[in-house]
Amino acid sequence: MKVALVHDYIKEFGGAERVLRVLSDMYPNAPIYTAFRVKGSSCDKEFVDRKIVESPYAILIKHWNLYSPLRFMIPLIWGTIDLRKYDLVITSCSSYFARGFKVSPKTMVVAYCHTPPRFLYGYETSINLQKYWVVRIYATVVNHFLRIYDYWTSQRVNKWLVNSENTSRRVWKFYRKEAEVVYPPVEVEKFIAKSKDAKKGNYFLVVSRLVGAKGLVEAAEAAKHIGLKLKIVGEAVGYSKVKRELEKIEAVELLGRISDKEMMGLYAKAKGFIALAKDEDFGMTVVEAMASGTPVIAYNGGGFRETVVDGKTGLLIDSTDKQTLEKAMRKFESINWKRENLIGQSRKFSRQLFEKKITKIIDKMKADEK
Repeated sequence: MKVALVHDYIKEFGGAERVLRVLSDMYPNAPIYTAFRVKGSSCDKEFVDRKIVESPYAILIKHWNLYSPLRFMIPLIWGTIDLRKYDLVITSCSSYFARGFKVSPKTMVVAYCHTPPRFLYGYETSINLQKYWVVRIYATVVNHFLRIYDYWTSQRVNKWLVNSENTSRRVWKFYRKEAEVVYPPVEVEKFIAKSKDAKKGNYFLVVSRLVGAKGLVEAAEAAKHIGLKLKIVGEAVGYSKVKRELEKIEAVELLGRISDKEMMGLYAKAKGFIALAKDEDFGMTVVEAMASGTPVIAYNGGGFRETVVDGKTGLLIDSTDKQTLEKAMRKFESINWKRENLIGQSRKFSRQLFEKKITKIIDKMKADEK
């Protein structure tokens, strides 16, 4: 079969891009079609060995973060991508749609959905620009038409796959489509091996982009108050002021973007891992922490409910304010966490299971076509 992969855009390297990397490894001859590619970006460096095809409009949107304010161009961007020569198209779709491209009647389209676009349906986003009235008016008009486009393109997908039950509910709510859950591929065995003989340090770890919606400042203040260090791995994004706020707190160590090897070491030696995104689509970092033998404090919502076993592999909390976080950290200290429980839970989300399930689904679709 001639296979093509599609992804929102090649810029930051996060959980969705890790899924794309595995899909690309599974189909090494498949080119990656995308809205735009930022040369030299963290994501671009991960795909130097792959053929990447940008949309003809890429030059207009990839500089100065214009892809967001010029989102009205999304139907034009994807409509110019012609994939009619391919037998199978797997699209890794989330915030920038990654649908609406041209296909033939014989082309099988599989959508691996990380989430329907959060900004379209009232979910919390990294940066809340709609607090400005001009942006709010613009978004009200543009988003109305984008929701119509989003629904229309969703009906052209042959098979919906999602990263969690949480996302499955959204796909049904907004597209009225049944979706099969295929948990994202986490390299759990690598994390297990790297953390085998690690000694725990006296710090909590956060892996997150430095944006306002993650509860980072509150976590830093709570850690400072109880005398613990907070190490944060992640890059500043957009117009967020969070980085400047965190730099003022003595307990915080901002590490920016680091290598996978360094990341594994931090996971292994951390006392605990903190994940505070509200209504997270899935949350691969939580699984990576558990695979490293590190228990978790996570917000009680979204995909974290599917990955963290409260009281056994971590603590689920109902708020991200400073008082709640401080109380959780103190309770965390009193629990005797067992490495075997953490590792056992993490293995439910392995790369091996992901590849096996994707292959089985595609094989069944091919058989049904015949």
